[in-house]
Amino acid sequence: MADRELHLGVNVLSDGMHPAAWQYPSSDPSWFTDPAYWIRVAQIAERGTLDAVFLADSPSLFQPPDQPLSAPPLALDPIVLLSTLASVTTHIGLIGTVSTSFEEPYNVARRFSTLDHLSRGRVAWNVVTSSDRYAWNNFGGGEQPDRATRYERAGEFIEVVRALWDSWDDDAVVADKSTGAFSKVGAIRPIRHRGGHFSVDGPLTLPRSPQGHPVLFQAGGSTGGLDLAAKYADGVFAAQASLEDALSNAQELRSRLIAHGRPAEAIRIMPGLSFVLGSTEAEARSRNDELNELAGDRRLAHLAGQLSVDVAELKWDKPLPGWLLEGAAPISGSQGARDIVVNIARRENLTVRQLLDRVITWHRVVVGSPEQIADAIEDWFVAGAVDGFNLMPDVFPSGLELFVDHVVPILRDRGLFRREYTSTTLRGHLGLERTPDRPSSGSIRRTG
Repeated sequence: MADRELHLGVNVLSDGMHPAAWQYPSSDPSWFTDPAYWIRVAQIAERGTLDAVFLADSPSLFQPPDQPLSAPPLALDPIVLLSTLASVTTHIGLIGTVSTSFEEPYNVARRFSTLDHLSRGRVAWNVVTSSDRYAWNNFGGGEQPDRATRYERAGEFIEVVRALWDSWDDDAVVADKSTGAFSKVGAIRPIRHRGGHFSVDGPLTLPRSPQGHPVLFQAGGSTGGLDLAAKYADGVFAAQASLEDALSNAQELRSRLIAHGRPAEAIRIMPGLSFVLGSTEAEARSRNDELNELAGDRRLAHLAGQLSVDVAELKWDKPLPGWLLEGAAPISGSQGARDIVVNIARRENLTVRQLLDRVITWHRVVVGSPEQIADAIEDWFVAGAVDGFNLMPDVFPSGLELFVDHVVPILRDRGLFRREYTSTTLRGHLGLERTPDRPSSGSIRRTG
């Protein structure tokens, strides 16, 4: 095994990364709410000794009411679903997305700590802020906070959650039957947080979890997202479409880690990798062509949504609109994700059709044989641009099963990836230490 170990998760969507995944002959459109489907995917991933199953989330349908859905939605609550998956797996990590824009820190701290206990230390929270206007209308509506305010709230949110996770000492529970004392005096303490966005007394209702803290992932590539990750995250679900941009992103993130007093290697950088896999390149391209034909012009609508532009502005065989290439800020949506797509289109002078052969929902796309997929993974890993990838197959579960059966063995033979699990916790899989207990002085951090 090499000095560095490759990390691989799988971003499990309701059907797959391709817009036509649910229409593929092997797919069943009813799977998106079927527990058997999700269990099967998690168990395939665990058979491949992947680090984690990653669940994205959207607290809205992200769709105008006068238009039909174009694909199965992200319907199930990630925390509830991960509770099910925890009961039918033994090693694989479980990463759930929860937005800091629509929740309260106490509830999030309690849910993730509960799940970390129930899974014996396999849980991570993927921290996101939200700019989806449909979601805002599900939580009271009103004017959305600007990006800076959303990240300010997210930072304070994380501070409160971490303080709650530390509100019990590791040795708080004594359970002394002879005296009737269940806990040590002074070992369970309120946090008494008073800040600009939250007022939380604590303590939490349950002890520190097996990992000390559940792992923290962050998804977001804007300046605010990078800084949030550098300050708090253990892992980053980045979106990168070219090696040049991935190297630049890694350098920027690691410099920010150092600026925040953390080691440059303290975080695991794991961008998404979309792929279409066949036994040969020709077979993979045939599968990709079939999916593209099924999707038709919905691929344009898909791209327009991620760029926050009107689909009428996109033409198959023309570049992106000039104003977009010139760097105009989006009215809504993810700035970091949009910039990834725009940067590669500008640098390589791509038409929309060519761009869609390179990127699906902000992420790099590779179409090819098992050896070609393995080469694509190894190239970025060896270059130091990433610590691994969140896999995003074209179609679930078939794309993931092909990867586990045909790509994982190649990565193992090259000494890049584990042959078996050597840890029982997600922190262990990622090469991270258990989060230590708080200082014995019991000092309480306050914001504001």
